[in-house]
Amino acid sequence: MAIVPDIVPITELRQDASGVIRRATTSQQPVFITQRGRAAAVVVSARAYERTQHELEILRLLARGEAEIEGGRGHTLAELLAEADELLGRP
Repeated sequence: MAIVPDIVPITELRQDASGVIRRATTSQQPVFITQRGRAAAVVVSARAYERTQHELEILRLLARGEAEIEGGRGHTLAELLAEADELLGRP
């Protein structure tokens, strides 16, 4: 079952900004702010924002890796594992 989005008119945000922020923080779900009946902004908790940014960075790295492989600049699994062991301080 899909989660029903939390939608708040901008007038409610003006009147109760701390409550809207509390809702986003408690639910860890975005709160959509509408203006004149249309989506205008999204409020997310700092934790959710940081998680999203981390996930985006992983996706960027994966995309860069795919581009390198397609361009013939990839590394073998053995090279990758050796580098990972080195970074983790393993012998």
